[in-house]
Amino acid sequence: TPSDNAPIESFHSSLKSETFYLHKEPIGSNNIVINMVENYIYFWNNQRILTKLGYLSPIDYREKMAH
Repeated sequence: TPSDNAPIESFHSSLKSETFYLHKEPIGSNNIVINMVENYIYFWNNQRILTKLGYLSPIDYREKMAH
């Protein structure tokens, strides 16, 4: 939906700038790309601290709001 566009575009921008643009060698296989994206999604949800979430990761924020 249009309301989802800005957040997902922001995520894609972060994904590219924090992974693919830092990768100095050409990526040789789809498996490497899949692994990089899966690792980044885990990092984003569990470890990456976001200012807009009160300096919590998304998982920590959701857990805090559930209690």
